[in-house]
Amino acid sequence: MNKALSIFIGVLISTSAFAQSDPNLGIIPAPVAITRANGNFILDKTTVLVNQSIDGAKMADLLNAFIVTKAGFALRETKITQPNQKAIVLTSVGADQLPAEGYTIKVTPKQIILTGKGAGLFYAVQSAMQMMPDKLADKITIPAVDINDYPRFAYRGTMLDVSRHFFPISFIKKYIDQLAYYKINTFHWHLTDDQGWRLEIKKYPKLVEIGSSRNGSIIGNYPGNGNYLTQVKGYYTQEEAKEIVRYAATKYITVIPEIELPGHASAAIAAYPELSCFPDRDTFISDKTPWAGSRKGKQVQQTWGVFDDIFVPSANTFTFLENVLDEVIAIFPSKYIHIGGDEAPKTYWKESTFCQSLMKEKGLKDEHELQSYFIQTIEKHVNGKGRSIIGWDEILEGGLAPNATVMSWRGEDGGIAAAQQKHDVIMTPGSMGLYIDHKQSNSPDEPVTIGGFAPYQKIYAYDPIPKVLTADERKYIKGVQANMWSEYIKTTAKAENHAFPRLLALSEIAWSPVERKDLKNFSEQRLPAHLARLDKMNVNFWVPTPIGQSDKPLTGGEFTIDLKAPVTGAKIYYSIDLSRPSENAFLYTSPIKITVPQGEKRVLKTIVIAPSGRRSVVTETVLNNGAPEVKTDAKK
Repeated sequence: MNKALSIFIGVLISTSAFAQSDPNLGIIPAPVAITRANGNFILDKTTVLVNQSIDGAKMADLLNAFIVTKAGFALRETKITQPNQKAIVLTSVGADQLPAEGYTIKVTPKQIILTGKGAGLFYAVQSAMQMMPDKLADKITIPAVDINDYPRFAYRGTMLDVSRHFFPISFIKKYIDQLAYYKINTFHWHLTDDQGWRLEIKKYPKLVEIGSSRNGSIIGNYPGNGNYLTQVKGYYTQEEAKEIVRYAATKYITVIPEIELPGHASAAIAAYPELSCFPDRDTFISDKTPWAGSRKGKQVQQTWGVFDDIFVPSANTFTFLENVLDEVIAIFPSKYIHIGGDEAPKTYWKESTFCQSLMKEKGLKDEHELQSYFIQTIEKHVNGKGRSIIGWDEILEGGLAPNATVMSWRGEDGGIAAAQQKHDVIMTPGSMGLYIDHKQSNSPDEPVTIGGFAPYQKIYAYDPIPKVLTADERKYIKGVQANMWSEYIKTTAKAENHAFPRLLALSEIAWSPVERKDLKNFSEQRLPAHLARLDKMNVNFWVPTPIGQSDKPLTGGEFTIDLKAPVTGAKIYYSIDLSRPSENAFLYTSPIKITVPQGEKRVLKTIVIAPSGRRSVVTETVLNNGAPEVKTDAKK
């Protein structure tokens, strides 16, 4: 067996630790319908594996490899079963009657039948692996059940920004593995921005020779308290990008590339200054910006934010972008090409005599209409290649391109407006927790982030279909996406910490019906085992704080603290002496009683330590029994 596959399969086994008592059988995202039946299927060495599906051979291998690790033996593979022979059957018979990407699992005492085709059968295998409990005496007992499952949304996506910080191919593949396991089917790859151009374009080699490298980055939150003074560089060759596309396709994931325009173009302009309204003007760098290297000429940005030097809407620029997009389209077979369209300041366009003359020539009343002209020019070219564009919701300004799909990030308003105009929409509002570069708790232990507050519970609570839409308008909401911008994410470990467990919450709001959502079941029954799996896989997930602990002050004199570990196998340590808890503090083993005398207070501090040693932030709960407020004297 492939060594990497055996490692991957080996850590799947912890996922189903509590599957038997969980109404969702440990499956994330929760299936549409689960009906329990009488009896159990006993998986043992006499069970055979039958593949009757055209595209099921690799999936049968995946399932068998999992069973080897889970049970300690491989199933014999055969084309047909004998009478009364126990079997796991992969079939596409009847799959044509299922919804797109849908599948069924039927467990009886004699058979487990996985039905689906393509992605549907692949997802059936993912669910089957998640629902298998641990073995007892060389047997795995699986409850008899009927599962009927299919996605709520056709587009279930996550965006990774590799421009602000570059991530290697090995990490991209590891990330895609996890997306597939949770039935996320779209990987939006943000490849260009002010801080780096990350894709080889053979017609324009300077894009990576110059645009893929910057001399430094600010330290700490914007505007920065210094500069790292170290080069940040990296790009993907076209062959590497094709490799990612192929790899993702084996897991039924579409890769959508993003080439930002007309804004966020500093890296491209540094490589080819003629793309600017003012080619001879130095890149503006504030005196307050910590900077590494020269400030002369056009520069790849070392700080974060929005910059005035955007693409000039000239014939030369359109030729450049069309040539770039032709190479991009040849690499990525996706229906959609993302063209950005966000945060394009109009300052330089207002100052440019060329832009003002163009506006008069085209009858455009303002710079917003000039941006719409820019986007529509690009859209015509992309449509001519048989593709469609997606853009951030600013592409609504000045008039929406005829066939564009809108990605609504500035709240829900853009998505609502686009749906009302009968345009397809992907909901990804930062205000609803879907910007997963935001912090996950208010603890001072949280690493430096761009700000915001997006715990996984906030994502889980979100419904991507705005209630204000009519029944007809709701059909234009095609899906939902979480975005990870990487200004403050310099390492793959931190990227994983921001992604998990939030992507698990995303998977459930993208796949499961609203009525199947259950935060208590998700966070207390299913998530702990899934996080234990990630722990064994050496995925640097964010360790949740103890289940049951209040992050708000409690009042009274007698308290019973009842906590649960948020990760299977994790330990909770606590202190009430104001010290920071660690393994040297009290180990939580059962509910604790704390008495607080009248006029006093205690501070309960906890930390969760996963089996690998990964730690949660410290959580504090103030237990107050009328303690007087301590006022700080004003300075005299």
